[in-house]
Amino acid sequence: METQTKIWLSSPHMGGHEQEYVNEAFLTNWIAPLGPNVNLFEEAIQQYIDNDVHVAALSTGTGAIHLALELLGVSKGDEVLCQSFTFSASANPIMYLGATPIFIDSEKSTWNISPKLLKEAIQDRISKGKKPKAIIAVHLYGMPYLIEEVRQIADEFKIPIVEDSAEALGSSYRGIKCSSFGDIGILSFNGNKIITTSGGGALVTNNLGYKKKAVFLATQARDDAPHYQHSHVGYNYRMSNVLAGIGRGQMKVLDDRVMARRANFEFYKDSLGHFSEIEFVEEPEGYFSNRWLSCILTPSFAIRENIRLALLKDDIESRPLWKPMHLQPIFEKYPQYVDGTSDDLFERGLCLPSGSNLTQADLERVVTIIIKELTR
Repeated sequence: METQTKIWLSSPHMGGHEQEYVNEAFLTNWIAPLGPNVNLFEEAIQQYIDNDVHVAALSTGTGAIHLALELLGVSKGDEVLCQSFTFSASANPIMYLGATPIFIDSEKSTWNISPKLLKEAIQDRISKGKKPKAIIAVHLYGMPYLIEEVRQIADEFKIPIVEDSAEALGSSYRGIKCSSFGDIGILSFNGNKIITTSGGGALVTNNLGYKKKAVFLATQARDDAPHYQHSHVGYNYRMSNVLAGIGRGQMKVLDDRVMARRANFEFYKDSLGHFSEIEFVEEPEGYFSNRWLSCILTPSFAIRENIRLALLKDDIESRPLWKPMHLQPIFEKYPQYVDGTSDDLFERGLCLPSGSNLTQADLERVVTIIIKELTR
């Protein structure tokens, strides 16, 4: 009996050029953490974003958020506004610095940070004598947040934005690439992202001083001296030359990966969109999502679970939408400005297999099971 292969939610997808750059690192003995691949990977990202940005390649996207907050002066006792509907890596670095996360709910058009609640939160925190030091806004599942509205509020209250683009490389707003809208942007190249370096991330900024300081802090904050001397606390956050070689190869196929993921979304929408029980998040005018993950909303938790379990039974990985941070045991005690939007999304939403290496047969298998559940 033939066994069906497992369908993953979002697996790595190599393009064929990665080995070339990794072998180059081995042949030239650039196995030490830094080397030519790091610089050239940073240049490739800069050219792709193409908005006068500077890029520092790092070991993780989480580390990039940590450095971004430190660059913006966040320290013990400060408050940082953070989108609640996200992965915990968006919020954890706030805790690393001894600061307090203030969680903001989502709005319904993009599922991202609500400008209305963001403004209410800022005004309330200021009235309590504590002006927040930064805003962490996330482009969830590759869909840009309400960029102009959030920027207007940030400028009004003079609070910098950390733009979490971990899921949004290749997404854009009015033709401008995500990660270049905030005061500091971050990217992730984790194994499940649209392109991967196995593990890795990057800090993106228009401020060259920020980039230089980020690189300094990420390489153990070693002072310019012939011996090892340190005047600041540093971190081991720099990307290795070997992993950067994988990244250089992946950048060559990034546009293809975006096209493939968007095609996955369109297939799901064409196949399931006529069912009243299924909703999709659409791109507002001027928005372009990389559709890192294709997500659906169902009428209820029960229906969502029925679909998820039916897929699981057929060895197909799917995943509920992010559980909001304000509902997480580690974060539930912190201030929150919520209206139930992300609670509802978590209850009813499901991420479908979205990898750029899915075959047509894979997609049809997923859809067949969902339709069977909806029509039983």
